[in-house]
Amino acid sequence: MTDSAKPTLLVVDGHSLAYRAFYALPVDNFSTRDGQHTNGVYGFLAMLVNLIKAEKPSHIAVAFDTSRQSFRTREYTEYKANRSETPPEFKGQIPLLKECLAAMSITVLEKEDIEADDILATLATAGAAEGYDVLVCSGDRDTIQLVDDDVTLLYPNVQGVSQLKRYDREAVIERYKVPPEQYPDVAALVGETSDNLPGVPKVGEKTAVKWLTQFGTLDDLLAQADTIKGVVGNNLREHIEDVRRNRSLNRLLRDVELPVVPADLAVRPIDAQAVRDIFARLEFRTLLPRVFDAVGADADDAASAPVAEAPSPLEPNASALSAWLDAAAGDIGVTVVVQGGLPSRIGLATADEAVEVTWDEQIAEVVGPWLASSAPKIFCDAKAQVKALRRVGAVVDALVFDVLIAGWLLRPSLPDKTLGDLVESYLDERLPESDPRQLVPEEEGATPGQLSWYVLRVADSLRGKLPPRVDAVLTDIELPTLITLADMELAGVAVSHAKLSAFSTDLAARAEGIAAEAYATIGHEVNLGSPKQLQQVLFEELELPKTRKTKTGYSTDAAVLADLQESHPHPFLSLLLQHREVTKLRQIVESLDAAIGDDERIHTTYVQTGSQTGRLSSTDPNLQNIPIRTEESRLIRAAFEVGAGYETLLTADYSQIEMRIMAHLSGDEGLIEAFNTGEDLHRFVGARVFGVQPEEVTPAMRTKVKAMSYGLVYGLSAFGLSKQLRIEQSEAKALMLEYFARFGAVRDYLRSSVEQARIDGYTETIFGRRRPFPDLSSPNRVLRENAERAALNAPIQGSAADIMKIALLNIHAELGDAGLASRVLLQIHDELVVEVAPGEWDAVERIVTARMGDAAVLTVPLDVQIGRGTDWNQAGH
Repeated sequence: MTDSAKPTLLVVDGHSLAYRAFYALPVDNFSTRDGQHTNGVYGFLAMLVNLIKAEKPSHIAVAFDTSRQSFRTREYTEYKANRSETPPEFKGQIPLLKECLAAMSITVLEKEDIEADDILATLATAGAAEGYDVLVCSGDRDTIQLVDDDVTLLYPNVQGVSQLKRYDREAVIERYKVPPEQYPDVAALVGETSDNLPGVPKVGEKTAVKWLTQFGTLDDLLAQADTIKGVVGNNLREHIEDVRRNRSLNRLLRDVELPVVPADLAVRPIDAQAVRDIFARLEFRTLLPRVFDAVGADADDAASAPVAEAPSPLEPNASALSAWLDAAAGDIGVTVVVQGGLPSRIGLATADEAVEVTWDEQIAEVVGPWLASSAPKIFCDAKAQVKALRRVGAVVDALVFDVLIAGWLLRPSLPDKTLGDLVESYLDERLPESDPRQLVPEEEGATPGQLSWYVLRVADSLRGKLPPRVDAVLTDIELPTLITLADMELAGVAVSHAKLSAFSTDLAARAEGIAAEAYATIGHEVNLGSPKQLQQVLFEELELPKTRKTKTGYSTDAAVLADLQESHPHPFLSLLLQHREVTKLRQIVESLDAAIGDDERIHTTYVQTGSQTGRLSSTDPNLQNIPIRTEESRLIRAAFEVGAGYETLLTADYSQIEMRIMAHLSGDEGLIEAFNTGEDLHRFVGARVFGVQPEEVTPAMRTKVKAMSYGLVYGLSAFGLSKQLRIEQSEAKALMLEYFARFGAVRDYLRSSVEQARIDGYTETIFGRRRPFPDLSSPNRVLRENAERAALNAPIQGSAADIMKIALLNIHAELGDAGLASRVLLQIHDELVVEVAPGEWDAVERIVTARMGDAAVLTVPLDVQIGRGTDWNQAGH
């Protein structure tokens, strides 16, 4: 910390740190509804807020470059010429950042022909002379020269701008072995890649420091260059002018004429409303209170948006609640407070009134029948609430809207995760929320009745924004699926602790044996989970070719090492990869074992809003990551058993559903013929592509066309196909050309779907689910091509997800309508697992086969494969 008796001047390099923030935070996670990227702005402001809170500056300014041109580029035209074009996603962020700083009453400085660092140097020099403690925050190493007894540099680390390294005089000497004023001399000799300033060949920091220590100054070194022997001496003499030029360019100006002096930069109160307005536009909900907290603004000013006057909730008794429900008309917002998996309170709201009550037997007698009635009900994130109500015997019917799911359908790539997010996004208001970090919250949060009132209002706003077909996806697919998933989660699936425990023990022994073999191949033990130790073994001891460079050395991730083993096989590498597979598998087994409840069943949680395509995912535990069709997967699945009181498990799996959807959407006659005649798809396609009879298609041919067919669905390139099949890229390209020559409608469909998405801005599934793709029009080639590949797949994978959900909800409903005790337990990828009660097999098999088969009307049949067994492995097919 700086001396509290002195004022503290904080000067910040705006461009440098915003650019670092841009690369530190993922672009896709920071974008407004209208497509403006904001990651650079957010990262910079988050850093600045932390800095203001920690350092409490009395004076502050942020400096920016005006352009890439300055007096230095006139002196040396190649100065910074190696820097790539500004990423399109970064463009527009600097003006937004300046607007944020203006709202925060922070002075912004820039000057034509001058760089931001020169402005910082001028303010730092003046501030130190006038008795300030000066903090310079910059990602440009040239600012090291500013450090002295009164000036400290705050320099970001390699992770971005979240952590800042403090450089005082002692820290600079410790790191660079020279005092701050001599660092530019070191840089002049070594060169500066980021500024495109070449140094003396073969001269690094150590040599530069040694010379400066020996000769005292850079001028003395250059004057006596003839005395330095060897190759580096010759190099120095040949590049003396480069060194002089470098030193001239990296010398920061300390006397730039500015419109302000340090005293003019005193911290001023923020413009609270302006900050709220710009942060609302940028959708910086969580950052806003941090800004107000850091600058010490009043709590009332910290509101990100106005708080609407929610009705004061009534707390009626059971009789009055019954009368209130009888009188209520239209949609009613519902919020169930869940504690310990059970309902503790329930809030209800109409457009102008709210009620809330504690859940007890009397209230249950009133609310239970109403929940099961046809009165329309609106929730936010209903599934957990529906499950809590089911546990006490209450059934929810007429769930007509869930605002969280509706918000996700509108913005699947940037879902609003809470009701507070939705209130801000669609009402431009702030939901009153208490701070869970405070023992005595300064603000009371909205009550359950008031939450229901907000839910109702958000629903009104969302309904006006949902296109009709998307609204139909919500009503006809997602809401019935929500009820189905609640029942599946409550049922859980029986899992054998004994089987999982035994398998885990076996895997531990296997991992230990593999590790011992690996140690023997290199002659010593090593931590097989330590990237640093593995880098030492692989690239230094074994001298294997170095892999992709990372911030911490060279990559040792599994995919990279698999490629290395393919090109430069080594016993240690093979054993390392085996050890990783076994260790990963054991972690999966242990996570499953730990999730077994007291009822000896696993109750996973299905996430409806976790993907952009509509596919379900699962968590606590994740059942989607169990390996498929391997010996290990069979051992894991064998632990999933039929439960007490049930007879057997039924598994039902769609066969090649994505390729069938491809045939339907493309209208390709060849693919349609293959499916309608019941031929093996990949043998049929292989015969066409390779020009042979179906019976002459070899396993190798079949593998190639299978990879091709599925790869096309995911936008696979010739390079990707060659890597996957480990064939020459020319062969892969020829294979693709031959494929499209035989199945031209597939090629035409893929092209047209991307072009249509480019026009519309989104793709659609067969049922109308949309996925926006703003990056299809991005000038950034990488982003644009990534969006094109994703746009190829979205209608196909999304349609498959819709079909599976329709089958699932219809099966669940028909089993109930038929009065059967059998129940759906799991939905994993394209497979369902059903627990069948005694004597119900024939009826269940008929229902499952029919409902999966007619979940969609396509030009090709939906083929369903059924399996039966006492555990999931036996029931597999």
